[in-house]
Amino acid sequence: MSEENVPIIGISCGDLNGIGMEVILKTFNNPQMLELCTPVIFAHSKVASYHRKSLQFTDFNFQTANSFDQIKPKKVWVLNSWNEPVDLSYGTLSDEVGAFALKSIDAGIAAWKEGKIDALVTAPINKNNITLEGGRLFTGHTGYIGEETEGEPLMILASENLRIALVTGHIALAEVAQKLTTEAIEKSIKKLHDSLQQDFGIRKPKIAVLGLNPHAGDNGLMGDEEAKVIAPAIENSFAKNMLVYGPYPADGFFGAETYKEFDATLAMYHDQGLIAFKSIAFEEGVNFTAGLPIVRTSPDHGTGMDIAGKNQASETSFRQAVFLALSVSKQRKEYAEINSNPLKKAKVKAQKEGFR
Repeated sequence: MSEENVPIIGISCGDLNGIGMEVILKTFNNPQMLELCTPVIFAHSKVASYHRKSLQFTDFNFQTANSFDQIKPKKVWVLNSWNEPVDLSYGTLSDEVGAFALKSIDAGIAAWKEGKIDALVTAPINKNNITLEGGRLFTGHTGYIGEETEGEPLMILASENLRIALVTGHIALAEVAQKLTTEAIEKSIKKLHDSLQQDFGIRKPKIAVLGLNPHAGDNGLMGDEEAKVIAPAIENSFAKNMLVYGPYPADGFFGAETYKEFDATLAMYHDQGLIAFKSIAFEEGVNFTAGLPIVRTSPDHGTGMDIAGKNQASETSFRQAVFLALSVSKQRKEYAEINSNPLKKAKVKAQKEGFR
């Protein structure tokens, strides 16, 4: 796909009044990053120049392209993805700016569909200033990219020592219990299991599943979802040769660092997983969307409107998102190659089990 075997990583610009462009520019201001990949930012050269000037990144250079035919390795590229002017004001929520954030995402998805990029890294957006055609609700990158690529997304927050996936994502807490069915949890376990194998190269992943209620229901004293809904999903998955255990009380599970005994943890709802993850791995973690044909990652922070334009944002999480996108893209290709060749698959299996 990529010239000189250097992966091409698409970058959506995020909310242009936030810190997205800042962390993008900071990440690729390091020449060593260009040895690993060729970044293509879906935006406009005038937008990139505005951010570079206002943040006084005088040493940062980028090239402008109007099509992928112009893209060459070892440079940072801004692919002009619209021609209209954009009125920018740091820290301001703007429907106009939200529309351009969506244009950038759409350009990235289109480039992937055309085989132009190896992965997509998305800068943070505001869900409140993005409107879809027909007045449809925009719930975030995960669901939208899932729909546009015909995938079944599973949000995984990943760092070096911690991976947390979510059964339910951006929904109200009052709706969580009714959305939790044995079938839904089983599907999430299977998607997480498959992603750990395909995307992270773990042959026999070990997965922990959290309960929903305090103390995981405390034997029915504080809810029966654990016994009636979650435990059957675990048992069914275990019967299908997946190493799945639980349900665990979330507080003790993280407090005692039990998560270190597993390759990944499945949380029942957004804050149950993300509060723990951001407490343990904030600024080092990455949001990865499993279950999609496209490789998509994102930093684990928001638009940072309070510090936008002040040159205070850390690029650590965005840089890690690029690294993970590269790693998953490579791992998927190796996984597909191995599984398409029975002899190679048997050889790899034997090597991992200690035989030569």
